[in-house]
Amino acid sequence: MSTVQQEVDERTNLTGSNKFELLLFRLGGDANGDRSELFGINVFKVREIVAMPTITAVAGSLPHMLGVVNLRGQIIPVIDLPAVVGCTPKTGLNIMLVTEYARTTQGFAVESVEEIVRLDWNQVLSAENSAVRGMVTSIARLDGDTENTRLAQVLDVEQILRQITPSDSKEVDPETMGDKLKMRDGAVILAADDSSVARSLIEQALSAIGAPYIMTKTGKEAWEKLQALTAAAQAEGRAVSDKVAMVLTDLEMPEMDGFTLTRKIKQDERFKALPVIIHSSLSGSTNEEHIKTVGADAYVAKFVAEELAAAIRKVLAK
Repeated sequence: MSTVQQEVDERTNLTGSNKFELLLFRLGGDANGDRSELFGINVFKVREIVAMPTITAVAGSLPHMLGVVNLRGQIIPVIDLPAVVGCTPKTGLNIMLVTEYARTTQGFAVESVEEIVRLDWNQVLSAENSAVRGMVTSIARLDGDTENTRLAQVLDVEQILRQITPSDSKEVDPETMGDKLKMRDGAVILAADDSSVARSLIEQALSAIGAPYIMTKTGKEAWEKLQALTAAAQAEGRAVSDKVAMVLTDLEMPEMDGFTLTRKIKQDERFKALPVIIHSSLSGSTNEEHIKTVGADAYVAKFVAEELAAAIRKVLAK
């Protein structure tokens, strides 16, 4: 029992060290059945891994939706992940990854599960400006920063779910967002998220409440932008708060995660009074406890625009 508890504690403490664990799996080969690339998903999003159960087809299902399964009394939709990304399984859909993501539970059918690897976020590079962008947020260098390292594609689950279930897309309705936000002239909200879908929704929400913003794609980019804005404020003889009203950050991001970004902000004398809201699809008591530990002022689960707006108003009113 002590060994099990030690493993739990070690995994939990990863969030304080810019590290995470990636579950690696395969979806099959290309159209010709050749190659079989590695894909990955953060272990914190995976509730369990099970042999593929019996799936009940649902009349009128959307493309790539296999149907539903009854898993211990819960009805869970199952998505054909190889079909979504254009792979052909060589041995069939053998495994189901049960994931909890942005307040929803779903199963992803995959061909096989390989292993769990422990990585530093600086081993993960953004795919935003590469040819693989779309359903992939980043590329993980599994064996470190070496020329011959294995690579794994980290999937953008937000984008996949949005594509599979477009009717569930949470577009922002300006009519429900309340009054415009009152902010200091010249100040912005500095936001960071590696998912293009999430960034689009965040931008819609901030625009709806009249909040000027600067959007970044990683915690490292947000930290560097904060440094640049601070230098500009100092050059003008102004306070940091005249340039940045607050920081809004995701947790899972290449190069530097949201936990590390928040901790760096709160441990820096220049920024410790700067409000930070963590906005993430990672939920659960463990993550919420770590959010308190790094000093974040609020946590908002993705994605309800009205809740995000309410949290922003609350921290800025302090």
